Amino acid sequence: MIRRFGAARAAGQRYRRRAGVYAVLWLAGDVLLTHQAEPLPEFQLPGGGIDPGESPIRALHREVAEETGWSIAVVRRLGAFRRFTYMPEYDLWAEKLCTVFLARPVRRLGPPSEPGHDAVWMPAAVAAGRLGNAGDRHFLQTLLRG
Repeated sequence: MIRRFGAARAAGQRYRRRAGVYAVLWLAGDVLLTHQAEPLPEFQLPGGGIDPGESPIRALHREVAEETGWSIAVVRRLGAFRRFTYMPEYDLWAEKLCTVFLARPVRRLGPPSEPGHDAVWMPAAVAAGRLGNAGDRHFLQTLLRG
């Protein structure tokens, strides 16, 4: 069973399952996050949905590049979680199935190409308290505990 973070499934609400991949981008004690300006300003682990026919690792490379402007080397899978949320940008109630990987930023390719996203470096211990969702925080805090 995949651990749930955040609100429980709302009775009577229909959710669409949405698989996604996310990365803890670790380099020398700092992490690279994405700051999404809308719908609510929030720091997040970079990542997002897996497109039809796309492998999870390919999706991770694409999403990280779009949201941070960096290429990455995937180190290992950390785990998975799910959360129930409304995604206003898609007008969608989603059961997000989130797989989280540890990855290393390799090279800055340029600025983020995803509108409304900024790449932000910060110390991992600070980032653990600033991430916008409990699942992201859990995986970063687990890494910090060793």
